[in-house]
Amino acid sequence: MGRGRQKAKATRQARDMKYFSPATDYSALQRELGAAKSHASSQYSEDPYEADYSEYEDKYADQYHDDDDEDTRRIG
Repeated sequence: MGRGRQKAKATRQARDMKYFSPATDYSALQRELGAAKSHASSQYSEDPYEADYSEYEDKYADQYHDDDDEDTRRIG
């Protein structure tokens, strides 16, 4: 197949896809979205799980100190 025929075929396929409008079943869509909404709300709790890191909070605090007040960079 030559380049001209190949391009014409691709153009025709693109046009067919662009203007294709299938019949939409809105009642089925509403049922599907309604089922997904009720399923999702029962699957997850209101508050997301947050891990407790309190035991690690001060474990490494003595190894590292804050250098916020000190300027340790050397210029020159």
